[in-house]
Amino acid sequence: MNIIKVSLLCLSLALVKPPGLVDAAGCQSVNQATISLIKEFEGFVPRPAPDPIGLPTVGYGHLCKTKNCGEVAQKFPLTMASAEQLLRSDIVPFTKCLDADISNSVKLNTNQWGALVSWAFNVGCGNTKSSSLIRRLNSGQDVNTVIAQELPKWNKGGGRVLPGLVRRRAAEVKLSQASASGEAHPNCA
Repeated sequence: MNIIKVSLLCLSLALVKPPGLVDAAGCQSVNQATISLIKEFEGFVPRPAPDPIGLPTVGYGHLCKTKNCGEVAQKFPLTMASAEQLLRSDIVPFTKCLDADISNSVKLNTNQWGALVSWAFNVGCGNTKSSSLIRRLNSGQDVNTVIAQELPKWNKGGGRVLPGLVRRRAAEVKLSQASASGEAHPNCA
């Protein structure tokens, strides 16, 4: 009986995430700084409305997949809390595609990982997968240099430079360069 209790206690302690990390899916986690950055740049939209390039979005950057965002379980208008809950679930596919695209030899801290998740959330998994940023990381180039040089290139929407994207990429670079403890890729710390 005691062995079972000790085993369950050890298992439960192993599943506890470090403070400041938001569970997204196994080792795909983002810190609160990443959530805040995405919320800042996506903005809060309580009801479905077109984004700057005309795509229907709601909450904090949820791209509607059906007419009037019928796939969203919450009722409109969303509250900020329900919009953040939607954002947290929306991040999962982007953490998974980045995790799959970035070689396990690439070590990223929580802020570098967060900056890349914000970028992927904004530009989509297809674009990240085929990017020179991912190719350069996987070839072993310095993470900080690659992020600082490559993220600012992703400043266009609808074929034109958007000031909001220029600011977002600068904020992502700044986040990636901020001191962070803990590894986020390939293993959660």
